[in-house]
Amino acid sequence: MAETTSKNDKTWAMLCHLSGLSIFLGMPLGNVVLPLVIWLLKREESELVNINGKEAVNFQISMTLYLLLAGLLCLVFIGFILMPVIIIASIILVIQASIQVSEGREYHYPFSIHFIQ
Repeated sequence: MAETTSKNDKTWAMLCHLSGLSIFLGMPLGNVVLPLVIWLLKREESELVNINGKEAVNFQISMTLYLLLAGLLCLVFIGFILMPVIIIASIILVIQASIQVSEGREYHYPFSIHFIQ
């Protein structure tokens, strides 16, 4: 990233990632909606926010789909194992992404489907 990133840019980029944890605060689909709103509002002001916002939204959509699939797989019991694994991995990866972004670096999630390019 060639441009110098300000503390404000890092904060907004970090919030894109951390807002994905809002689902654990009782906000249904907040994990997708909040990062999407932050990204849409701030994407043109900062390249760091644009890149990380897309990553956060793509990751949260992917995790939501994986959890829905795991929920269906509960019918054959493997979903009961997959759901906690997906949830724990999601929390760890969001925290890891937030730390990386707070240092001004881009973060690319593993296991993320890129819906938004």
